[in-house]
Amino acid sequence: MQELILGPVAIWFGVPALVGTAFFTLRMGLMLVGGADTDAGFDVDVDVDFDVDVGDVDAVSDTGGDPGDSTQAFQVLSVQAIASFVMGFGWGGLGALSGAGWPLSVSIAFAILCGGMMVWVLGRLLRFVYGLQSSGTVPMYQALECEGRVYAQIPAGAAGMGRVRVVIGDRERYYKAVTDGDALPRDAKIRVVEINADDNSVKVVEA
Repeated sequence: MQELILGPVAIWFGVPALVGTAFFTLRMGLMLVGGADTDAGFDVDVDVDFDVDVGDVDAVSDTGGDPGDSTQAFQVLSVQAIASFVMGFGWGGLGALSGAGWPLSVSIAFAILCGGMMVWVLGRLLRFVYGLQSSGTVPMYQALECEGRVYAQIPAGAAGMGRVRVVIGDRERYYKAVTDGDALPRDAKIRVVEINADDNSVKVVEA
């Protein structure tokens, strides 16, 4: 087995195969457990707010699923895709040279083809995985005209922000909120009448 992978000629494929596989496996493992940066071509904007209300501390995270820019996509190509190409190149070349007994020139061409196929498969896989991750998010605009209740008191006359709890479909979401009318106490029933994307807040009226 060692001769097939690290022989005088096979080593040109064996080393990329082993190194590429090790690096690819490590990166994918870290990505799955959250130990690596999320660099799969998608940008996730996270807004974390902390509210203190009647002695309770509430940490709320609102997540969006907007596609990232071309710079992030390039970062993926420059890291994960290169590892997958090297892995595919190595194992494809070994299969052609040591397994099928093809000439070196043909094995190199086949190795390049296998490397390209690995990059394509990786792209499809990451798109599918991150599509599943973003499928649970609720776009903020869907809160418009929805009803809910005040979670933290909202000052009158847009003098400050409180927080509301809104149910969108079967999902419960918390948003920073203002009102132009009278102050709204905790548990007051409200309706969302305006979305402010600049600070991820909503304007509400008493329902």
